[in-house]
Amino acid sequence: MQTEVFIVDDHYMVIEGIRSLLQQEKDVEWLGHATTAASCLAFLKQQQPDVLLMDVNLPDKSGIDLCKEVKQLYPHVSVVGLSTFNQQAIIRNMVDNGASGYVLKNATRAELKEAIDAVVKGNTYFSFEAALTLNEPEAGLPLVTRREKEVLQQIAEGLTNAEIAELLFISVATVNTHRKSLLEKFDVKNTATLIGKAIRLGMI
Repeated sequence: MQTEVFIVDDHYMVIEGIRSLLQQEKDVEWLGHATTAASCLAFLKQQQPDVLLMDVNLPDKSGIDLCKEVKQLYPHVSVVGLSTFNQQAIIRNMVDNGASGYVLKNATRAELKEAIDAVVKGNTYFSFEAALTLNEPEAGLPLVTRREKEVLQQIAEGLTNAEIAELLFISVATVNTHRKSLLEKFDVKNTATLIGKAIRLGMI
């Protein structure tokens, strides 16, 4: 069964980038795009996708306001916020207005597909950085990059710097830099404490 996807974004490079990523997925049908809130609403009168990828900043209306309007008119359409902004207030406003997820524009194809699959099933999905931003004040989570997260996971698996470097196709020096950065961000002095703290915070 195919999932119908539509995007509203006023940057053609973003539209084309996401379209090229998703057209590799056999179970995703690309319905098209709109560059304004008005053209998005006009399209939705004719056809409703399963998933609407929605930019937060649009030329004629805030994506936050558009999300609310879309969910009021078409509650069965799952909205995923799409943005370069990783600010908690924006993410929360999108969610409060009915969005089922929030993905940053630097998302990988796997993340986009994971988000689409999740919201179609009625679940929520937040890209890694967005999830950290949402949880940071309450949980005190350190803000780590996607690459640091990958390194952290491999450290927890017991891999050496050389093994991590080979697995992630980066240099040993880069792994060492990430390891030092993680120790600093988690405010710990050794790897064992780092892993223990990351587990307690639910990050691995």
